Amino acid sequence: MKVFGFAGWSGSGKTTLIEQLIPRFVKRGIKVSMIKHAHHSFDVDKPGKDSYRHREAGCSEVMVVSDRRWVIMHELRDESEPTLEEQIKKVSPCDLLLVEGHKHHPLPKLEVWRKENGKPLLHPSDAHIVAIASDAPVDTRLPRFDLDDHKSIEDFIVSYNGLQ
Repeated sequence: MKVFGFAGWSGSGKTTLIEQLIPRFVKRGIKVSMIKHAHHSFDVDKPGKDSYRHREAGCSEVMVVSDRRWVIMHELRDESEPTLEEQIKKVSPCDLLLVEGHKHHPLPKLEVWRKENGKPLLHPSDAHIVAIASDAPVDTRLPRFDLDDHKSIEDFIVSYNGLQ
């Protein structure tokens, strides 16, 4: 399983870019999965639903299963957030595991950068950034792609990860 990350400041377009790339990878026959790190509290469940009530009652994990999908919700309670390595171990085998939101983790990643955000580039201080997708020219020796050049970004990620 190849692991490849996307790094960038909030509002840079990481999710939008990833959303465009996933169907391209799938069309190539690449089985893709995703880890998305949230920097805030979130809940995929809804108050009042049985699964929500079971978690609120104290369950450590609740699995919800249908004929279309399944999900396990795990309450951390007093546990620490699992490391990225621990998260990766929980993902079913796939060809390419995309990671969004672990911008300082030592894994190969594409930096997504927008000039209008006014934020500094990450790549000068992160040796694990292997390419940049941006909406403006960037002074770099790394491969740089226009943020909307999905085909070239797709080809780079496939080639970089030896998935051709």
